[in-house]
Order: sequence, then C-alpha cells, then structure tokens
Amino acid sequence: MTLDRLPIGTDAVITAVGGEGALRCRLLDMGLIPKTKVVVKKIAPMGDPIEIRLRGYELTLRKEEAKEIEVEEDLS
Repeated sequence: MTLDRLPIGTDAVITAVGGEGALRCRLLDMGLIPKTKVVVKKIAPMGDPIEIRLRGYELTLRKEEAKEIEVEEDLS
C-alpha cells in the first residue's frame, strides 16, 4: 500500500521510497526512510495535502509525493 491510501490515525512502517532524482533525495532527507514508523494525522478536504507524524514531528506532503512511499500497517 502507498502512504496516500493510508486512513487517518493508522500506524504504518515505511517499506520503500520511490521517486526519481531530486524528489527521492528530498523525501529521504526529510526522514522518510525504510523502517520508519509514520501516522497519518490529517488529510485536507480535497485529499491534498496529507499531514503525517514521524520521528517526533509533523510533515505535510502532496498526494503525488505520498504515492511514492510504500508502507505496511504496523500491527504491533
């Protein structure tokens, strides 16, 4: 599943970060690396942008950016 499809309040773990070139580097620089736990906090009324919580801070991503991040639900 990708981050843009994760429901609000659901815990997940990043499994892979896609994208090309500068976009991928930017996502990794923001702390979106595999095995990082994330929680979707808010989604704008039209679905874009998405606010997530990771590593103790909130980050807002566009839906197109969130589509590049593969996650799986954290069942622990």
